[in-house]
Amino acid sequence: MSDPAVNFPAPKRIPYPGGCVLEPGPFALDYLLTWPAEVTVHGRPLGTRPVYPFLRALLADPAAHGVTPAEALAARDRFLTLAGQALEAEGGQPSWLEREFGR
Repeated sequence: MSDPAVNFPAPKRIPYPGGCVLEPGPFALDYLLTWPAEVTVHGRPLGTRPVYPFLRALLADPAAHGVTPAEALAARDRFLTLAGQALEAEGGQPSWLEREFGR
């Protein structure tokens, strides 16, 4: 299996601070929507950037980032899988992330 056109690591454990006012699921969602990671496109490093906003820009104009629409969708799906697992581990629903892409 070849490397994906758009690559980024899986999120590590979400740094939930705890407390009685903050729910872990919604906190994890907010965290993942701004989570920064090293991103590469076709092996070219783009540096550390918030992954979700980058993927939104990628989906809006794949050609501007040197990827096909199918590669942009594959990157989104990979994010939904990896970040969805992290979100679910904190009591959230992976569907929350998918909903954010529809906004």
